Amino acid sequence: MIRQTVSVMRDFGRMREIARILMRYGWGDAIERLGLSKNLGLAGKLLNFKGAEDVMHLDPAVRIRLAIEELGPTFVKLGQVLATRADLFPPQWVSEFAKLQDKVPPVLFEELLPDLEKALGASPFDIFNQLDSTPIAAASIAQVHLAELQDGTPVVLKIRRPNILKRIEADLRLLSHLGRLLENQMPEIRRFQLGKIIGQFAKSLRKELDLAAEGRNTDRFARNFKDDPNVSFAKIYWQHSSEILLVMERINGIPGNDLVTAAEAGLDCKVMAGHGADAILKMVLIDGFFHADPHPGNIFYLPDSRIAIIDCGMVGRITKTRRDEIADMLAALVSRDYDALLGVLIAWAGDVQVSEEKLAADIDEFLCNYESAPLKQIRFGDLLGDLTTVMRENHLSVPPDLAMLFKALVTLEGLGRQLNPDFQIVSHLTPFVKHVIISRYKPGALLKRGRKGVMDAMGLLVSVPRDIGSLLKDLRRGKVKVELDLKRLDHFGHQLDHSTNRLTLALVTSALIIGSSIVMTVKGGPTILGLPAFGFLGFSLASFLGLKLVLSIWRSNRED
Repeated sequence: MIRQTVSVMRDFGRMREIARILMRYGWGDAIERLGLSKNLGLAGKLLNFKGAEDVMHLDPAVRIRLAIEELGPTFVKLGQVLATRADLFPPQWVSEFAKLQDKVPPVLFEELLPDLEKALGASPFDIFNQLDSTPIAAASIAQVHLAELQDGTPVVLKIRRPNILKRIEADLRLLSHLGRLLENQMPEIRRFQLGKIIGQFAKSLRKELDLAAEGRNTDRFARNFKDDPNVSFAKIYWQHSSEILLVMERINGIPGNDLVTAAEAGLDCKVMAGHGADAILKMVLIDGFFHADPHPGNIFYLPDSRIAIIDCGMVGRITKTRRDEIADMLAALVSRDYDALLGVLIAWAGDVQVSEEKLAADIDEFLCNYESAPLKQIRFGDLLGDLTTVMRENHLSVPPDLAMLFKALVTLEGLGRQLNPDFQIVSHLTPFVKHVIISRYKPGALLKRGRKGVMDAMGLLVSVPRDIGSLLKDLRRGKVKVELDLKRLDHFGHQLDHSTNRLTLALVTSALIIGSSIVMTVKGGPTILGLPAFGFLGFSLASFLGLKLVLSIWRSNRED
């Protein structure tokens, strides 16, 4: 808690700036609900910021998109990630998030020089020929310049913006704090796993900040596709590359969004659409390492209808177990297998309480909507969108590691349909899904799983004597502690205590009644209203205690 408080205080200036922007777009009530207004001093008095009146007529999704654009690159990239979460947000919100563009004005080359000279150990003009100080592209993290190596090889320099690391780290710390606040103050959103989403986003963004990591990703893709003549990746010149500078081969191709030039060059767009689809599906289902943003701006069309893929900073990783689940899900969607799809979604639910009856009914209705539709008329993006709607309505969320994959598949379908209006991602999916499913039952795979199971069992048997010995030693030394954690134990103890008290009270009352009855039969001694005094007092006390016992039982029943 102390560390979190220190972190927030360190970024207090940025937090106030974020609060002002949110209030300007009419989100002051959210700040107040999170309790931030109390910590922002003067900002707390600005909750009724007059500037918000100009935008309050806009849809909330539009207002949050405008606020995100003003908040800067970290939040823009987060918004782009949220655009993949149709399982969490309604369609109009996803549509607004998808409009966020990672385009910012370029930085003057003079501002880049200090970091470049430090990374290269010399002036970049001494190392590169024909270095163009005017960028050909600029984004929130880096910008791109053209140059040549000393031997005349044309290259591209991707240079990280100066001082961006400090700003993004501050934003990530505040996002982490905001995620904890939201989960604490708004329990209804805990099922969205905000902490995991923000954690995964922070991890991904930090990797994007390291341009050397992008270079390693590019090299890995190149190795994975070394036997595929139809897909290529840029060569990385590591002697000049570092965390802030990536020097890559310059690809002479037609940009992916220039279909007119591609057609004039005689390239077969349908063939290139197939190459792109097969490449991404191989990455996902075979390699478990995929390019997470295959939009036209990251594609070049090459002679002989080949393609080159660039900008490998945003990647996704899929474990073998998850790849099997994805294959099962895709197979269930393609074959409209009700039981298989239900099993996958329940497995993804984890610890979330799910009404299986409602989920089953929704899945049945979902599949019925596509039952009579021919495959060529089904848009895979719409199919995934409807599936995530089913998940959202059943309080399920796509596992965070799959959100990026779904986005990549939807983006891939969009690229394919630009190249080929009749593009069907399903026709490309089927052979890859079959390959994954069949590979599980090959003799080698079965033998490997069997060998692993036997080795695990043998390891467990071998460790049993050692574990028992350690347990006995700890018992002798008094190091073994047994802790019982019973839910509602305190409540049970209170109930037991109340029951014991009532029982004791009942016994005392009974004794008083019996004793007083005996005293009443004894003649002589003081009297009250003509009755033996001690007997009268005993009956009076017994009546009071009996009434108290009845009231106690009545109150207890009402509380229950």
